[in-house]
Amino acid sequence: MKVFIENQAGSHWKNLFDEKRLEFQERIKVARAYPFPYGFILNTTAEDGDNVDAYVLTKTPLKTGEIIEVEVIGLMEQFEKSWDESKGEEDIDHNVIVVPKNDDSLTLNEEVQTELKAFVLHVFDDIRANKTRIGEFKSKEAALKYIKEHLDGSF
Repeated sequence: MKVFIENQAGSHWKNLFDEKRLEFQERIKVARAYPFPYGFILNTTAEDGDNVDAYVLTKTPLKTGEIIEVEVIGLMEQFEKSWDESKGEEDIDHNVIVVPKNDDSLTLNEEVQTELKAFVLHVFDDIRANKTRIGEFKSKEAALKYIKEHLDGSF
């Protein structure tokens, strides 16, 4: 399975790509630096019409635009309240947690989970009111099922 790195760890910039064509569109400044490389799984489409999001747990520096081979280790449930208050619904915006192939430098332990939650809940503090809720951290099997349900084709 392959992940396109959209935002590198340590960056206060969120890069926005046309995720189907892998074309850079723009970038916006965010309130917190990305704790881990962040991107998306190729050949997938999530509920929001973009690719399935992924955090890459690694100590290895990864640059925006890199495509890496990964192994799935878990899923972080994420829900966003619709910005259209008249809808009153939550949108699903789950994040798959992965590690680069042959890289076991980090695991999805409690400390990493806390770091991910804090980042997700506060990354857009300077841009908009927070309407994000974190659900549970799920198993590798749940993550693989989620990916399978959102495949565009085979990988």
